Amino acid sequence: MTTEKKKKNRQQVYTLLVQVGRKDGDGLPEEATGGALMIYASGVDEAEAVRETVAILKQADLNPLDVTGYGTIEEREAQGHEIDGQERALMQRALDENSVVVAQMTPFFHGEESESEQTEH
Repeated sequence: MTTEKKKKNRQQVYTLLVQVGRKDGDGLPEEATGGALMIYASGVDEAEAVRETVAILKQADLNPLDVTGYGTIEEREAQGHEIDGQERALMQRALDENSVVVAQMTPFFHGEESESEQTEH
């Protein structure tokens, strides 16, 4: 019974793409309309990783609008994603530190954030 409990509580790292809107003090360039962050977050499941990420981003004066989950490293590899050594190192850091690691932040300018939404519909 304890081995089942240990397996359930095992932390994993999830890859998340978070779109953010503007907010005073968000650190985005002045002319940016928002941004996207590629994040590696640890959690016992993806929902926990998302909750923790959103909470931390709000504490950092960011305005999270949407979160897209890409799964664990194993799930991404099964989907054919290529994961380089630097990305693996950041994922391992998130796991080791039980934390949220922002791997990349891309500001959006002049409505770029809605271009992908328009092509999806």
